[in-house]
Amino acid sequence: MVRNTRRWWALGAISLAVLAITLDVTVLSLALPTLAGVFKVSESILQWFMTAYTLALVAGMLPAGFLGDRFGQKTVMAAALVLFALGSLGCAYAPDAAVFIAARIAVALAGAAATVVALSVLTTLFSEEERPRAVGIWGAANFLGLPLGPIIGGWILSHAWWGWIFLMNVPVAVVALVAVVLLVPSSRTRGRQGFDLSGLGLSSAGLVALMYGVIAAGSDGWGSARALLPVLAGIALLLLFGLWEGRVARKPPRQPLVDLSLFRSRSFTWGVILTAFGTLGLFGVLFGLPQFLQAIEGVGPEASGVRLLPLIAGMILGAVPADRVAAKIGARFTVAGGFAVVCAGSLLGGAMTVQSADSYISLWTFIVGLGAGLGFATAASAALVELPQDRSGVGSALLQAVVKLGPAFGSSLLGSILNSTYQARVPLAGLPTGAVEAVKTSVFAGIAVARHLGSQSLRLAVQRAFVAGMDQSVLATAGIAAVAIVLGLLFLPRGRGSVEERVGESS
Repeated sequence: MVRNTRRWWALGAISLAVLAITLDVTVLSLALPTLAGVFKVSESILQWFMTAYTLALVAGMLPAGFLGDRFGQKTVMAAALVLFALGSLGCAYAPDAAVFIAARIAVALAGAAATVVALSVLTTLFSEEERPRAVGIWGAANFLGLPLGPIIGGWILSHAWWGWIFLMNVPVAVVALVAVVLLVPSSRTRGRQGFDLSGLGLSSAGLVALMYGVIAAGSDGWGSARALLPVLAGIALLLLFGLWEGRVARKPPRQPLVDLSLFRSRSFTWGVILTAFGTLGLFGVLFGLPQFLQAIEGVGPEASGVRLLPLIAGMILGAVPADRVAAKIGARFTVAGGFAVVCAGSLLGGAMTVQSADSYISLWTFIVGLGAGLGFATAASAALVELPQDRSGVGSALLQAVVKLGPAFGSSLLGSILNSTYQARVPLAGLPTGAVEAVKTSVFAGIAVARHLGSQSLRLAVQRAFVAGMDQSVLATAGIAAVAIVLGLLFLPRGRGSVEERVGESS
């Protein structure tokens, strides 16, 4: 264990790298119109710019955790940062769309490895007493990029060459690489047993199929074959993966990709599950809120990102002191309290109207962020704080896979509530045949039709229908938070468990 302030400097550099990776997730959506002109590609190719990145990010999580445990966190983290910098250079200077997609996949794989290993490095750098605070700082960095992406990306696209949205990653990766090399100690690795290639294939295929189906559900609906079949296939593959891993664990010397004995710990299991609830609800709000700001208030992407700052400020103020709150009242009540605050803020946000003031939106989003930061940081810490160092990579990978699946599930599930309510409320009677389908597509298309027809009443009706859908999705977030409160109180352990002892029983 590193015993001086160097570990906090290392955490700062690693958090900076995690921030850059999170920025990279959100900034691309803002740049898609520019990239369409640069590469002269269709809408379907633009979709693959996003989808390929997301699928590669999820597929790389579990292998990254295994490699970190086997070859050392420092080695894998350094390699990931090098690949992240090279992939970012490839994105900026890609001569065509195919090279750009390949570079994005490289960046995603590097991002998967860096975020997973960054979390597991905390078990090497910090004691069990300090780990919750470190996880809180990591959590703040992990989410800070969400509103900063549109702000920074919008500024760059307005004032500089588009390639700088990728080139800005390079110096960050270099600084983090130097910090890792100089400040992060080498960690002991597990024995060099055979690599579980079958498990790698099953887990990657299952996660990719599941994520693809969820992405498709966001555009086609949950009843479409393009969404339902991949989701069912992904679930089946992941169940088969679990059975396979149990078999591998019983037959050494081959080493399973995932140590299923981790789930003997209530703290780990329910920490992961409650982290999933937190990301599901939070990203459901983040799916609808930027659309509200742009469609109802009429601000641009950069300005809408600025208006998300109360949410992120609340998250930081909740995440950073979470360890001290948990030390006083326990993880169980801290997590439940965090979700109670999310529930209260969401109930307040579920009463929005077209005329809602910025101060009102800032208030309820700040409350939601405060509760999310408190609950998320504590749940993540509960999952990881007592893991033995030689299992930290796998444990971090499982947690990160959940965190990365959460945005897609949240956007798809709560987005479908928003869209279905909007389509049920928006008035279509009397519209020209071609305009009906356009109005049903989205609030932006509906406003464009209203502007084309010169109908202020249609514009207001479209906005009211969207706000009704937004209210329903935010109230659904309150429901998710309420379920999480009950689960946290029922299943999170009262105090520290003997995770290392229980995990060690299978070793």
